[in-house]
Amino acid sequence: MDGHDISEDEARRRQAIVDGLIAIGIEEGVFHVMARDGQLLELTCETPKCYCEQGRDFFPKPPIPDSDWDPTLDHYPILKSNGGHKEPWNVRLAHKLCNREDFAWRDRVTRMIKEHRSLQEMADELNRVGVLHPYGSGPWTAESVRATFVSS
Repeated sequence: MDGHDISEDEARRRQAIVDGLIAIGIEEGVFHVMARDGQLLELTCETPKCYCEQGRDFFPKPPIPDSDWDPTLDHYPILKSNGGHKEPWNVRLAHKLCNREDFAWRDRVTRMIKEHRSLQEMADELNRVGVLHPYGSGPWTAESVRATFVSS
């Protein structure tokens, strides 16, 4: 076998991922390419923090219009607002709410960094406006702002 030959089992696994994408409302696009290339292994929310009480692998079947749990394409690591494109190396699957929350705190922190605000000022602001912490329910601290921003 060369690098592009795959077993029948692998072909079935990849097709099952494609079928799953269709079942949750993703009819075509980069995730289909990734699934066919063996680069998408499961249908799961890939954000650092999933807020779905039913778990990372829950996506409504059939999709519910405007549901917080609908699947979305999340530009990562380079956000669309920073010039990111829908390429296999720059996307992850996410719930709509998880993607929105991740973008909200990341965007707010980026703006505060550009304003030369301290990590403590950032933490105070995130706590004041009620931005959900991606790694738990505790309040933001200077340490958690930095650790979360550089590791997510």
